[in-house]
Amino acid sequence: MPKVTSPHLPLSGLFAVYKPSGPTSMSVLEDIKKLICKSPLFADATGKGKRAKDTVKIGQGGTLDPLADGVLVVGVGQGYQAIEREYRTTALLGCETDSYDSEGARVRVAPWRHVTRDVVESKLEKFRGEIHQTPPIFSALKMDGKPLYEYARRGIPLPRPIGKRKVTVHSLELVSWLGSDHSYCWPEKQFTPEEKEAMVKALGSVEEGPVSGGTYVRSIVHDLGHALGSAAHVVTLTRVRQGRFTTEAPESEQDKGCVPWEVFERAKETEGECDESGYRGWEREVLDRFDMAKDAA
Repeated sequence: MPKVTSPHLPLSGLFAVYKPSGPTSMSVLEDIKKLICKSPLFADATGKGKRAKDTVKIGQGGTLDPLADGVLVVGVGQGYQAIEREYRTTALLGCETDSYDSEGARVRVAPWRHVTRDVVESKLEKFRGEIHQTPPIFSALKMDGKPLYEYARRGIPLPRPIGKRKVTVHSLELVSWLGSDHSYCWPEKQFTPEEKEAMVKALGSVEEGPVSGGTYVRSIVHDLGHALGSAAHVVTLTRVRQGRFTTEAPESEQDKGCVPWEVFERAKETEGECDESGYRGWEREVLDRFDMAKDAA
């Protein structure tokens, strides 16, 4: 790849990192920002110290839950835009959790043996196209600057209702049916009476109302469990595509892969030597997958 010349610096655009399951999106972004703000590719050469940190605008194109892995798009400079996302998830029937995923506590168990692949496929149509969904109260969605999960855990009544949001699901398919042939299990932690009372107290003001924002895959799985006359929660969640960034084989010449998280983990310890073009290893990995902002090209 040719060296980026000075008229293009500092760079402005998008790249993607493969976020592993475990860390929060914000912690991943903060670690990357420390490197970005010191790199001459992205930072204003005249900025130093705190000033350099403040001159680099950086954000992410949609938060992933700590449980989730996959594509996390990072925007630098003017590299921000709305991008459609594609997910692959595994749902476990028979158990509902407070967070709608396997990191939460058991709230309710329900019969599940009556559910077949044909039954699931017949119910999916209900969740395609334009739908309304209520975000999980155990989510990072903020109300008056405080994450919803804090209200639920502390039993603090919400200052106003959580509204249902209108979202569009362009495609929803059942890729595989595992039946009983899997190793997934329900969470051991169970909802205590005190926790249940706190959540009921917090949810006392929930009703319908317009809310803007993205789609919650956890909510789709939760609502599908109810539609099946059962219960369900998410056990794996991978964002396999966001815009032209993908974790899978490229479908076109415009598709780009993700920088492995291990690249940034190594760079946190030591940034390494520069190559013959003057780039460090992590910078080269980003450049090879960088999508330049149109007005910066």
